[in-house]
Amino acid sequence: MKLFNKKALITGSNQGFGLAAARTFVDSRADVALCARDEKKLIEAVDELTARASGKTKVLAVPADVSSRDDVRRLVSTVLKEFGGLDILLCNAGIYGPKGPFDDVNWDEWARAIEINLMGTVLPCLEVLPELKKQGQGKIIIMSGGGATKPMPYLSAYATSKAAVVRFAETIAEEVRQYGIDVNAVAPGALNTRLLDEVLAAGPARVGQEFYDQMVKVKAQGGTPLEAGTSLCVFLASSRSDGITGKLISAAWDPWNELPDHLDDLKNTDIYTLRRIIPRERGKDWG
Repeated sequence: MKLFNKKALITGSNQGFGLAAARTFVDSRADVALCARDEKKLIEAVDELTARASGKTKVLAVPADVSSRDDVRRLVSTVLKEFGGLDILLCNAGIYGPKGPFDDVNWDEWARAIEINLMGTVLPCLEVLPELKKQGQGKIIIMSGGGATKPMPYLSAYATSKAAVVRFAETIAEEVRQYGIDVNAVAPGALNTRLLDEVLAAGPARVGQEFYDQMVKVKAQGGTPLEAGTSLCVFLASSRSDGITGKLISAAWDPWNELPDHLDDLKNTDIYTLRRIIPRERGKDWG
């Protein structure tokens, strides 16, 4: 009941982490709108979730390409009309994009990955913010990934876009703080989903031996449980996280359940943010 009477829109939610998050949101009694490009899988997902909801919550599906502003306008307009409002946006849609050395990948595929991962996050935020501002409250959750906090050789489009969405989350969090809107990014961990299968199919020649070996290990061990990330998303979508904003939070490593006890520290420091490291922070006496 953590999200009772709340209305949520989850992008990229016809499979993988997005669908897992939608299940958790339905179980928490939110009305949930699903969005994805693959209409067939979207219909299958909404059928599953409708049965899971058992009439206790509403489930809506809207096919859309989140990198298209016209599609996103139509998406948000439909959700507002059907639900009568919106409280939560979870931006999950994303792809790895081309794999291989930066100067040896298809440029159109590289640019398309940026469109989906970055513009596909920015555009839904752009369209829902007027509604959230009008209400004087709201939650925006943006899915990040390993590429936000460290280099990812041979996955340059993915890494670039994920770093960008985290800085975007930090930036708009400051702009909308006065409206009671919290904006955070989530690192869900190494997930055993279709993206992992893509890396394994590409092989070490395209993604690098080190990363390939890491993903083989993740596949064998099962990866970070999807429930770790989906539970964090429910927490950030709920009133319990009020005032926590502009942060990048790891589902696997951070004590996110304890964060309400540390609001002052979170508000007044750069904890859980992307920042430049200077020499003295690494024990050096120069610079």
